[in-house]
Amino acid sequence: MKHLTLEHIAEACNGIYVGEESEKNTVIRGAVTDSRLVEEGFLFIPIKGARADGHDFIPDVLKKGAAAVLSEKRLENCQKPYILIKSGEQALKDIAKFHRSHLTIPIIGITGSVGKTSTKEMIASVLSEKYRVLKTAGNYNNEIGLPLTLLRIQENHEAAVVEMGISDFGEMHRLAEMARPDICVITNIGICHLENLKTRDGILKAKSEIFDFLEPEGKIVLNGEDDKLATLKEIKGIRPVFYSFGENQTIQQDIYADNIKNLGLKGVETVIHTPFGSINVHIPIPGQHNIFNALAATAAGLALHMPLEKIRAGIESVETIGGRSNLIETGGLILIDDCYNANPVSMRASLDVLSNGLARTVAVLGDMGELGENEKQLHYEIGAYAAEKQIDTIFCSGPLSRETARGACDTNDWCEVFHFDSLEEMQSQLLEYLQEGDTVLVKASHFMDYPKVVEAIREHFK
Repeated sequence: MKHLTLEHIAEACNGIYVGEESEKNTVIRGAVTDSRLVEEGFLFIPIKGARADGHDFIPDVLKKGAAAVLSEKRLENCQKPYILIKSGEQALKDIAKFHRSHLTIPIIGITGSVGKTSTKEMIASVLSEKYRVLKTAGNYNNEIGLPLTLLRIQENHEAAVVEMGISDFGEMHRLAEMARPDICVITNIGICHLENLKTRDGILKAKSEIFDFLEPEGKIVLNGEDDKLATLKEIKGIRPVFYSFGENQTIQQDIYADNIKNLGLKGVETVIHTPFGSINVHIPIPGQHNIFNALAATAAGLALHMPLEKIRAGIESVETIGGRSNLIETGGLILIDDCYNANPVSMRASLDVLSNGLARTVAVLGDMGELGENEKQLHYEIGAYAAEKQIDTIFCSGPLSRETARGACDTNDWCEVFHFDSLEEMQSQLLEYLQEGDTVLVKASHFMDYPKVVEAIREHFK
């Protein structure tokens, strides 16, 4: 955090400073909404949630050494400065906007239906070859997580890569107002969050709010293979940079990949062509969908004037993170931990990765959330796709995944398919079924709690 004082904070959130005048110039070392993360010299911002009210933890954080707190109510006998505010959540956003307005480093904002996090990781890896980079941690990509990410930017950072996730109209506008990205990246317009956004056109409209605060000299990077994104020929006078697979005269493309060699679970080799030359790269993460991530990272690197050799080095040094196509070798098994979240596009991509496994392939699949009125059909199609990819065995749990099992059974009668009403029952049978040499994919939406399955497999086969 760059010289953010208590006086600045009070000004930013239109709050009332309560405390000694001499402490107004105290510089905050960090800002958090989770009392467990408070450190000496931090600002604590209490949020009223469904389960707990952050105000209840104010005495604890002051004992831990917090420099100050925000509060929606007056505090009696408070021994540290505090700032009286109307809303903790709004104050957090206002402080983040104030902080962002004083930053001069480039900020890359990433959104899309699928691939935000893996694209963020790839772009951050590339930019780290030249810059000191801050990137979104975990799932801090919403209206609480994004401002907390922005407040983590320190004086030593030279670039920031932030993920921006939404589920309704207007959310991206508010995120963009805080982040004001210099480079906007959209990975695709898929089938997710249909409960609120209804159609892919609705998703496109909502995601396009990322451009609302883009300056005239800003850059836009889009997936040219996506039929919806391909319609965005010019935004606010800015011509987007499009990336795609293969040289294709029928679509607009500036950066593309060809000569693709699938190395199975060892990744992918390809040639990336740009207006400044071509590079041969080895993407160390399995799945051809990761080529899209590498192309987006190439575009971002070029936008910040990076040489192709450094871009290649960044792509080749990227690492997976837990819960997203993370390959784990345990007890003779290869486990693909991809259970952070799921939608139809990411499910297919993960099944593509699994299909490269040696020996027996096992897909452990769960329900996908927020798919709207066609959710049963979309689950059925995933089951059919798994069978078409010749996955040997499918384990499912959850009410919607009953359709996944049915789709697999209807498509290939040789594919072993098991469906269970409960996660616990499935897990018990799965551990008995698995054997040395299997390649196992675990994937479902976050609410299904499938990380428990990953941990059970690791513990059983360690």
